[in-house]
Amino acid sequence: MKKFFMALTAAAAALAAASSHATVNVLACEPEWAALATEIGGDKVKASSATTALQDPHRIEARPSLIARTRNADLLVCTGLELEVGWLPILLQQSGNPKIVPGQPGYLEAGSLVPRLDVPARLDRSEGDVHAAGNPHIQQDPRNIARVADALVQRLVQIDAGNAAYYQARYKDFSARWNAAIQKWTQQAAPLKGIAVVEHHKNMAYLLNWLGMRSVATLEPKPGVEPSGAHLSALISQLQQQPAKMVLRAAYQDGHASQWLSEHAHIPAVVLPFTVGGDDKAKDLFSLFDDTVQRLQEGAK
Repeated sequence: MKKFFMALTAAAAALAAASSHATVNVLACEPEWAALATEIGGDKVKASSATTALQDPHRIEARPSLIARTRNADLLVCTGLELEVGWLPILLQQSGNPKIVPGQPGYLEAGSLVPRLDVPARLDRSEGDVHAAGNPHIQQDPRNIARVADALVQRLVQIDAGNAAYYQARYKDFSARWNAAIQKWTQQAAPLKGIAVVEHHKNMAYLLNWLGMRSVATLEPKPGVEPSGAHLSALISQLQQQPAKMVLRAAYQDGHASQWLSEHAHIPAVVLPFTVGGDDKAKDLFSLFDDTVQRLQEGAK
């Protein structure tokens, strides 16, 4: 009997040790949230993204391999605000994973945690791909990353309480480094305040708002509608009256229109990584903003 209880105690200890080293499977809808989960979760999480920086996050195919990854997720972190409306509902339905449906601890919507920009006063779908809940490209402001980090650490602790101290320690370290980096980027980008730019698509609002820059036009005549020759020609006339310093596009967007405008308006075309993995330098969240600020500075010269 004594040997039985000793064996039982040993088994319980082994089970507790195994659970303390359990890996939380995090599936992010976008690369920035996978990167954030890794910063906070370290080796206690296995984080991957459903999309890459070179894909338009609005238009993703719900492939069987992605459905399988969704089925195995313990935590799903997505932007929301209708960014994934064309494919996320299919993943949730087809995966049959009750842990990650909205309302459960395994679902975290980043967009609900930040002050939203570009919320339409009225909804008119004839105006293009208008998001009723506001502009969903929140990752362009590092202060929003901090807000999502606050919620993410709480969610990891809730899902994996055995490793709570580990997550909280990593969050504290990340938060200190991130706040210091925000101050550095803000100081570096101070000369950009007030600069006017042209956007390819209205996806830079949070970046421009953070840095005090101004968008005076978009290459797309309506959100999600590719620019025509007539629209681009009209932009040239507009910029003669209201000049811009540069034309911006994200790494995943086609460069032909911005290059055309660059050549005809004589302003630089600046490609921003937009998220982690958007270029060779943007390897994580810190280098994403290092690279973004540097590219804007170079474009403003």
